[in-house]
Amino acid sequence: MQLIDGKAIADQVKQEIAQEVELIKAAGGKIPHLAAVLVGHDGGSETYVAHKVKACEQCGFKSTLIRFESDVTEEELLREVDRLNKDEDIDGFIVQLPLPKHISEQKVIEAIDYRKDVDGFHPINVGRMSIGLPCFVSATPAGIMELLKRYDIDTKGKHCVVLGRSNIVGKPVATLMMQKSNPGNATVTVCHSYSENLKEMCLQADIIIAALGVPEFLKGDMVKEGVTVIDVGTTRVPSDKTKSGFKLTGDVKFDEVAPKCAYITPVPGGVGPMTIVSLMRNTLLAGKKAIYKD
Repeated sequence: MQLIDGKAIADQVKQEIAQEVELIKAAGGKIPHLAAVLVGHDGGSETYVAHKVKACEQCGFKSTLIRFESDVTEEELLREVDRLNKDEDIDGFIVQLPLPKHISEQKVIEAIDYRKDVDGFHPINVGRMSIGLPCFVSATPAGIMELLKRYDIDTKGKHCVVLGRSNIVGKPVATLMMQKSNPGNATVTVCHSYSENLKEMCLQADIIIAALGVPEFLKGDMVKEGVTVIDVGTTRVPSDKTKSGFKLTGDVKFDEVAPKCAYITPVPGGVGPMTIVSLMRNTLLAGKKAIYKD
């Protein structure tokens, strides 16, 4: 069993990005600038945005954090999105999800200029990805593909089971695994809460990508020997063993599943760091106008 070290790969990618930014700077080019909009004080969102700001520093980017209280109106937030769309110094920006219930997430996502949509959630980027055109790919699926690539895990013709069908992970990663690319060219099955014979499906899988958000859902009797398991889950569960009183738990019962695996990602330290670094890469591409020319 080999542990897939997402933190080590993320550090490597950040270094590569920082070197490229140094070259841009030396040539008198524009330094990439990422903005993040944070609404309210959700603990997970606060942590995630702090990681993004730190990653921007490590990559040599400019970063701007814009905060709103949770009672901000939808109209006010959309006005801010419009302002960021028009700000020529900002290459890419994200509106951190989840948003308060009185604000339509879909309306906000669609209001973002797709050329600055470094989260890869805008329907234009999603549509382009689905037919294999250059686009901003959402960060977690892009990070998963990068891990498979850097660990040289063979996906061609393999049976990949994706657990979960969210717009953020399940659907896009299934699409990417089907593409005529490397990694890719897999036979993909997407399972969800209505799937029957789920255990049997998992037992057939060469690669399992678990993105359900259900702690320790995937058990040892659900996987075959030699499987590759990518655990996307990050649920906070109470713990008396940590100072914070909780621990991050994945969708995989690690101690049961890991002994059967050829490769497996841990939680934390697997997919999480790659999500941040994929956002950095999208920001670099936006700054260079590598995907959408002016």
